[in-house]
Amino acid sequence: MERNRRSLAVVVLVSLLGITGCGGSDDDSPRLHIEVVGTHPHDARAFTEGLEIDGTVLYESTGMSGASNVRATDLNSGAELTRVDLPAPYFGEGISKTDDTLWQLTWQDRVAIARDPATLLERARASYDGEGWGLCTRADKLVMSNGTDTLTFRDPVTFATTGTVTLTSHNKAKLNELDCAADGSVYANAYPTDEILRIDPESGHVSAVIDAGGLLPATVRARTDVLNGIAQLPGTDRFLITGKYWPTIFEVRFVPD
Repeated sequence: MERNRRSLAVVVLVSLLGITGCGGSDDDSPRLHIEVVGTHPHDARAFTEGLEIDGTVLYESTGMSGASNVRATDLNSGAELTRVDLPAPYFGEGISKTDDTLWQLTWQDRVAIARDPATLLERARASYDGEGWGLCTRADKLVMSNGTDTLTFRDPVTFATTGTVTLTSHNKAKLNELDCAADGSVYANAYPTDEILRIDPESGHVSAVIDAGGLLPATVRARTDVLNGIAQLPGTDRFLITGKYWPTIFEVRFVPD
Protein backbone atom coordinates (compact mmCIF):
# COMPACT_ATOMS: atom_id res chain seq x y z
CA MET A 1 0.00 0.00 0.00
CA GLU A 2 1.48 3.32 -0.99
CA ARG A 3 0.77 5.82 1.76
CA ASN A 4 2.11 9.02 0.24
CA ARG A 5 1.48 11.48 -2.55
CA ARG A 6 1.97 8.77 -5.17
CA SER A 7 -1.51 7.46 -4.38
CA LEU A 8 -3.02 10.53 -6.08
CA ALA A 9 -1.10 9.64 -9.22
CA VAL A 10 -2.63 6.18 -9.02
CA VAL A 11 -6.10 7.72 -8.90
CA VAL A 12 -5.36 9.77 -12.01
CA LEU A 13 -4.01 6.72 -13.86
CA VAL A 14 -7.02 4.65 -12.83
CA SER A 15 -9.35 7.33 -14.18
CA LEU A 16 -7.49 7.59 -17.47
CA LEU A 17 -7.57 3.86 -18.02
CA GLY A 18 -11.28 3.65 -17.18
CA ILE A 19 -10.59 1.06 -14.48
CA THR A 20 -11.54 1.12 -10.82
CA GLY A 21 -10.06 -0.65 -7.83
CA CYS A 22 -13.28 -2.59 -7.53
CA GLY A 23 -12.92 -4.85 -10.52
CA GLY A 24 -14.44 -4.53 -13.96
CA SER A 25 -16.99 -6.84 -15.53
CA ASP A 26 -18.41 -8.06 -12.21
CA ASP A 27 -19.62 -4.58 -11.28
CA ASP A 28 -23.39 -4.99 -11.62
CA SER A 29 -24.17 -3.52 -8.18
CA PRO A 30 -26.64 -0.62 -7.96
CA ARG A 31 -24.96 2.78 -8.21
CA LEU A 32 -25.53 5.52 -5.67
CA HIS A 33 -24.22 9.07 -5.56
CA ILE A 34 -23.47 11.64 -2.91
CA GLU A 35 -25.94 14.28 -1.74
CA VAL A 36 -24.04 16.87 0.29
CA VAL A 37 -26.12 18.28 3.15
CA GLY A 38 -23.38 20.11 5.04
CA THR A 39 -19.66 20.66 5.47
CA HIS A 40 -17.30 20.92 8.43
CA PRO A 41 -13.67 22.06 8.60
CA HIS A 42 -11.00 19.34 8.69
CA ASP A 43 -7.33 19.49 9.58
CA ALA A 44 -5.58 19.53 6.19
CA ARG A 45 -2.45 18.16 7.88
CA ALA A 46 -4.28 14.96 8.87
CA PHE A 47 -3.47 11.87 6.80
CA THR A 48 -6.83 10.37 7.70
CA GLU A 49 -6.96 6.62 8.23
CA GLY A 50 -10.02 6.16 10.43
CA LEU A 51 -13.15 7.98 11.63
CA GLU A 52 -15.47 6.87 14.42
CA ILE A 53 -18.42 8.59 16.08
CA ASP A 54 -19.52 7.81 19.63
CA GLY A 55 -22.31 10.07 20.87
CA THR A 56 -21.03 13.60 20.42
CA VAL A 57 -17.37 12.59 20.07
CA LEU A 58 -15.62 12.21 16.72
CA TYR A 59 -12.49 10.06 16.87
CA GLU A 60 -9.90 10.25 14.12
CA SER A 61 -6.75 8.23 13.52
CA THR A 62 -4.03 9.55 11.21
CA GLY A 63 -1.08 7.93 9.49
CA MET A 64 2.50 8.55 8.42
CA SER A 65 5.46 7.39 10.47
CA GLY A 66 6.48 10.13 12.87
CA ALA A 67 3.24 12.05 12.28
CA SER A 68 0.55 9.54 13.32
CA ASN A 69 -1.89 10.35 16.10
CA VAL A 70 -5.34 9.66 17.43
CA ARG A 71 -7.59 12.53 18.42
CA ALA A 72 -11.05 13.19 19.82
CA THR A 73 -13.12 16.26 18.93
CA ASP A 74 -16.52 17.53 19.93
CA LEU A 75 -18.86 16.68 17.08
CA ASN A 76 -20.98 19.79 17.57
CA SER A 77 -18.34 22.49 18.11
CA GLY A 78 -15.35 20.91 16.39
CA ALA A 79 -13.21 21.66 19.45
CA GLU A 80 -10.40 19.18 20.04
CA LEU A 81 -10.85 17.33 23.32
CA THR A 82 -7.61 15.36 23.43
CA ARG A 83 -4.88 13.96 21.21
CA VAL A 84 -2.17 11.32 21.57
CA ASP A 85 0.76 10.89 19.19
CA LEU A 86 2.10 7.50 18.11
CA PRO A 87 5.84 7.14 18.46
CA ALA A 88 7.80 6.49 15.27
CA PRO A 89 7.97 4.20 13.43
CA TYR A 90 4.31 3.31 14.11
CA PHE A 91 1.96 4.21 11.26
CA GLY A 92 -1.59 4.74 12.51
CA GLU A 93 -4.54 3.16 10.72
CA GLY A 94 -8.25 2.46 11.37
CA ILE A 95 -9.98 2.87 14.73
CA SER A 96 -13.17 1.64 16.34
CA LYS A 97 -14.78 1.87 19.76
CA THR A 98 -16.16 -1.22 21.48
CA ASP A 99 -17.93 -1.10 24.86
CA ASP A 100 -15.05 0.44 26.80
CA THR A 101 -12.07 0.32 24.45
CA LEU A 102 -10.94 2.34 21.46
CA TRP A 103 -8.90 0.05 19.22
CA GLN A 104 -6.36 1.57 16.84
CA LEU A 105 -4.62 -0.37 14.07
CA THR A 106 -1.13 0.13 12.72
CA TRP A 107 -0.27 -0.44 9.08
CA GLN A 108 2.67 -2.84 8.80
CA ASP A 109 3.64 -2.98 12.47
CA ARG A 110 1.16 -5.80 13.17
CA VAL A 111 0.09 -4.12 16.40
CA ALA A 112 -3.39 -3.10 17.55
CA ILE A 113 -3.45 -0.62 20.43
CA ALA A 114 -6.27 -0.71 22.99
CA ARG A 115 -6.93 2.81 24.30
CA ASP A 116 -9.06 4.45 26.97
CA PRO A 117 -11.83 6.23 24.99
CA ALA A 118 -11.79 9.25 27.32
CA THR A 119 -8.06 9.89 27.63
CA LEU A 120 -6.85 8.00 24.53
CA LEU A 121 -4.04 6.60 26.67
CA GLU A 122 -2.80 3.13 25.83
CA ARG A 123 -4.10 0.24 27.93
CA ALA A 124 -2.80 -2.82 26.10
CA ARG A 125 -1.64 -4.19 22.77
CA ALA A 126 -2.53 -7.15 20.59
CA SER A 127 -0.72 -8.58 17.59
CA TYR A 128 -2.07 -9.74 14.23
CA ASP A 129 -0.75 -11.09 10.96
CA GLY A 130 -0.58 -9.02 7.80
CA GLU A 131 -1.43 -5.36 7.39
CA GLY A 132 -3.97 -3.22 9.21
CA TRP A 133 -6.13 -0.82 7.19
CA GLY A 134 -9.72 -0.21 8.39
CA LEU A 135 -11.74 -1.15 11.48
CA CYS A 136 -15.34 -0.91 12.70
CA THR A 137 -17.59 -2.53 15.30
CA ARG A 138 -20.66 -4.55 14.37
CA ALA A 139 -22.69 -6.04 17.22
CA ASP A 140 -20.24 -8.18 19.21
CA LYS A 141 -17.50 -8.26 16.56
CA LEU A 142 -14.76 -6.05 15.24
CA VAL A 143 -14.55 -5.97 11.44
CA MET A 144 -11.10 -5.34 9.96
CA SER A 145 -9.74 -4.75 6.46
CA ASN A 146 -6.19 -5.44 5.31
CA GLY A 147 -6.12 -3.92 1.82
CA THR A 148 -7.62 -6.95 0.09
CA ASP A 149 -11.17 -8.02 -0.81
CA THR A 150 -11.49 -9.94 2.49
CA LEU A 151 -12.88 -8.73 5.82
CA THR A 152 -11.68 -10.30 9.07
CA PHE A 153 -13.83 -10.58 12.18
CA ARG A 154 -12.16 -10.18 15.57
CA ASP A 155 -13.02 -10.55 19.22
CA PRO A 156 -13.54 -7.06 20.69
CA VAL A 157 -11.70 -7.97 23.91
CA THR A 158 -8.79 -10.16 22.81
CA PHE A 159 -8.55 -9.08 19.14
CA ALA A 160 -8.34 -12.74 18.17
CA THR A 161 -9.62 -13.74 14.72
CA THR A 162 -13.11 -15.25 14.77
CA GLY A 163 -13.80 -15.52 11.02
CA THR A 164 -13.48 -13.98 7.58
CA VAL A 165 -15.64 -13.15 4.58
CA THR A 166 -14.49 -12.47 1.02
CA LEU A 167 -16.40 -10.30 -1.44
CA THR A 168 -18.46 -12.29 -3.92
CA SER A 169 -17.66 -9.67 -6.59
CA HIS A 170 -15.31 -6.69 -6.91
CA ASN A 171 -12.46 -9.03 -6.18
CA LYS A 172 -9.81 -6.48 -7.12
CA ALA A 173 -11.05 -4.13 -4.41
CA LYS A 174 -8.59 -2.93 -1.79
CA LEU A 175 -10.88 -2.39 1.17
CA ASN A 176 -9.66 0.45 3.35
CA GLU A 177 -11.47 2.55 6.00
CA LEU A 178 -14.67 0.89 7.25
CA ASP A 179 -17.92 1.94 8.88
CA CYS A 180 -20.33 -0.55 10.44
CA ALA A 181 -23.62 1.21 9.80
CA ALA A 182 -26.97 0.97 11.56
CA ASP A 183 -28.51 -0.94 8.64
CA GLY A 184 -26.10 -3.84 9.26
CA SER A 185 -23.96 -3.05 6.24
CA VAL A 186 -20.25 -2.35 6.21
CA TYR A 187 -19.33 0.70 4.15
CA ALA A 188 -15.77 0.54 2.83
CA ASN A 189 -13.56 3.02 1.04
CA ALA A 190 -12.09 1.27 -2.00
CA TYR A 191 -8.45 2.35 -2.26
CA PRO A 192 -7.33 4.31 -4.25
CA THR A 193 -10.65 5.23 -5.89
CA ASP A 194 -13.44 7.69 -5.09
CA GLU A 195 -15.84 4.77 -4.55
CA ILE A 196 -17.39 3.43 -1.38
CA LEU A 197 -18.72 -0.14 -1.34
CA ARG A 198 -21.76 -1.13 0.70
CA ILE A 199 -21.12 -4.72 1.82
CA ASP A 200 -23.24 -7.39 3.46
CA PRO A 201 -20.72 -8.72 6.02
CA GLU A 202 -22.58 -12.00 6.37
CA SER A 203 -22.28 -12.99 2.71
CA GLY A 204 -19.68 -10.67 1.19
CA HIS A 205 -22.25 -9.38 -1.32
CA VAL A 206 -21.67 -5.81 -2.54
CA SER A 207 -25.15 -4.30 -2.46
CA ALA A 208 -24.20 -0.86 -3.79
CA VAL A 209 -21.31 1.17 -5.16
CA ILE A 210 -21.28 4.84 -4.13
CA ASP A 211 -19.58 7.40 -6.36
CA ALA A 212 -17.98 10.02 -4.12
CA GLY A 213 -16.02 11.76 -6.86
CA GLY A 214 -16.00 15.50 -7.41
CA LEU A 215 -16.47 16.60 -3.79
CA LEU A 216 -13.43 18.87 -3.80
CA PRO A 217 -12.67 21.40 -6.55
CA ALA A 218 -9.90 20.16 -8.82
CA THR A 219 -7.52 22.88 -7.63
CA VAL A 220 -7.99 21.77 -4.02
CA ARG A 221 -7.94 18.05 -4.78
CA ALA A 222 -4.56 18.44 -6.46
CA ARG A 223 -3.12 19.31 -3.04
CA THR A 224 -4.68 16.36 -1.24
CA ASP A 225 -4.57 12.56 -1.27
CA VAL A 226 -7.22 9.83 -1.57
CA LEU A 227 -10.74 9.67 -0.20
CA ASN A 228 -10.62 7.91 3.17
CA GLY A 229 -12.75 8.22 6.28
CA ILE A 230 -16.42 7.37 6.76
CA ALA A 231 -18.67 7.42 9.83
CA GLN A 232 -22.46 7.38 10.16
CA LEU A 233 -24.05 10.12 12.25
CA PRO A 234 -25.97 8.26 14.99
CA GLY A 235 -29.72 8.10 14.53
CA THR A 236 -29.65 9.52 11.00
CA ASP A 237 -29.21 8.43 7.39
CA ARG A 238 -26.25 10.79 7.04
CA PHE A 239 -22.52 10.05 7.02
CA LEU A 240 -19.37 12.06 7.48
CA ILE A 241 -16.74 11.43 4.82
CA THR A 242 -13.34 12.98 4.18
CA GLY A 243 -9.88 12.13 2.87
CA LYS A 244 -6.17 12.31 3.52
CA TYR A 245 -5.08 15.94 3.80
CA TRP A 246 -8.58 17.10 2.91
CA PRO A 247 -9.57 20.53 4.32
CA THR A 248 -13.24 19.53 4.56
CA ILE A 249 -15.43 16.86 6.14
CA PHE A 250 -18.61 16.40 4.12
CA GLU A 251 -21.94 15.51 5.70
CA VAL A 252 -23.73 13.44 3.07
CA ARG A 253 -26.50 11.06 2.16
CA PHE A 254 -26.16 8.17 -0.29
CA VAL A 255 -28.95 8.39 -2.85
CA PRO A 256 -29.87 6.56 -6.08
CA ASP A 257 -28.59 7.87 -9.40
